[in-house]
Amino acid sequence: WAGQVIERNGKFYWYVTVSHGSIHGKSIGIAVSDSPTGPFKDALGKALITNDMTTKTKISWDDIDPTVIVDDDGQAYLFWGNTVCNYVKLKENMIEMDGPMQTIDLPNFTEAPWIHKRKDWYYLSYAYQFPEKIAYAMSKSVHGPWEYKGILNEVAGNSNTNHQSIIDFKGKSYFIYHNGSIPTDGGSFRRSVCVDRLYYNPDGTMKRVVMTSEGIQN
Repeated sequence: WAGQVIERNGKFYWYVTVSHGSIHGKSIGIAVSDSPTGPFKDALGKALITNDMTTKTKISWDDIDPTVIVDDDGQAYLFWGNTVCNYVKLKENMIEMDGPMQTIDLPNFTEAPWIHKRKDWYYLSYAYQFPEKIAYAMSKSVHGPWEYKGILNEVAGNSNTNHQSIIDFKGKSYFIYHNGSIPTDGGSFRRSVCVDRLYYNPDGTMKRVVMTSEGIQN
């Protein structure tokens, strides 16, 4: 679950959370395709990250929710985690780590990190507490230090979980998330994808997202 596709050099890399066949717990795998719609195939032949590689927490589901950024200098980074936020440099081939794993100390980090950059600022948003709100931090460097900036999105209706992505499209910014408003038996594990506009303040901070039932109209 909770995957992200990112393009590099004409290839599309899909980072996904999977259950490992022989190592207990969740893992992060990578698939690759020539098209964002697939077909995708295993890029590495094994998981990139397994539960025995991360020891800051004893839970078996801490290696989830991967998000990737390719920085302006071409260096790629992978962020992920549950209860502990991790990140690591990736090699140019996008399927190997290039250095040690690092951790980031964020207030009330639960899961669902999302990394993006706008102008000179890096933004690290994430699921905060439980039931989950979305909070975020900002930095002038992908390596931090990260300054906590507060809540970006409130608890999304009747869903205890939330997981966001932030994109720009045709000059506008969008906040993608989920709630539990699907008409039949909606809830924390029967979710609806939602999209609302995202706005920035002059100082680069993000305005709190206004959730709507209508979503994007134009």
